[in-house]
Amino acid sequence: MSTQTEIRKWTLPELGQAKRDGRRLVMLTAYDYGFARVADANGVDLVLIGDSLGMVVQGRSSTLPVSVADIVYHTGVVARGLSRAMLVSDLPFQSDATPERALEASVALLQAGAEMVKLEGAGHKLEVIRFLAERDIPV
Repeated sequence: MSTQTEIRKWTLPELGQAKRDGRRLVMLTAYDYGFARVADANGVDLVLIGDSLGMVVQGRSSTLPVSVADIVYHTGVVARGLSRAMLVSDLPFQSDATPERALEASVALLQAGAEMVKLEGAGHKLEVIRFLAERDIPV
């Protein structure tokens, strides 16, 4: 006899609770539909569309040339392959240089299927993070 578990999307409150409970989560990077399907089918909790696609997919020498449009495209492709994992998309280089630019890029990513955005930086990014969070952008 086999037992089937319910397959459903993660929610932000559930992720927060998992963190508080000390649960380890699995996160992988994917750039295409096929890999998204494999990751999702194997219980990956979060899938990231990273700006590393510039080097891995586009053959560039760095992530700097990766555009919001590049991330939007891959976000849409990967989103179609997920039924359970939460999709997190990178804000590429300088797309978060100002709070307003970060909001514009984040909205485009959410419209493409991202459920959360990720940015890189330390204390100098707190204003951007606060700005996005105040506008209900999961970051």
